[in-house]
Amino acid sequence: MNQNKKTREKREVRHRRVRAKISGTAERPRFSVFRSNKRIFLQLIDDSKGATLVSASDLKLKKKMKKTEVAKEVGKELAELAAKKKIAKAVFDRGGYSFHGRVKAAAEGAREGGLKF
Repeated sequence: MNQNKKTREKREVRHRRVRAKISGTAERPRFSVFRSNKRIFLQLIDDSKGATLVSASDLKLKKKMKKTEVAKEVGKELAELAAKKKIAKAVFDRGGYSFHGRVKAAAEGAREGGLKF
C-alpha cells in the first residue's frame, strides 16, 4: 500500500470518529474543512437536510500569500457569507486534520469574521 493512500485512509478514519460526535443543524451548521496540498475548501452544512448552506474556497483569491494566510482569508470570506444568511454560530468539524496550521488559521479567520464556535 503506498504512503498517500495510507495517510488518506487514516484521515478518513479520524474524520468518521469526529463526525460520530457532531452534526450540524439549520440554527448551528457544521463548519467543515477540507484541505488539499494546494487548496482549502470550507463549508457550512445543515446535516438534518444534507445541504450546504454556504461555501468558500481559495479558488477565487488571486493574491500571492502563504497557505496559512490564504486559509485565514477564506475563513473570513465564509464568515461574511454566513452573516448575510444570518448564521452566527457553527459547530467546528476539523475533517480529521490536526487543529494547527491551515485548519487553525481558517477557524481564526472565521472567528474574526464574526462566526462563533
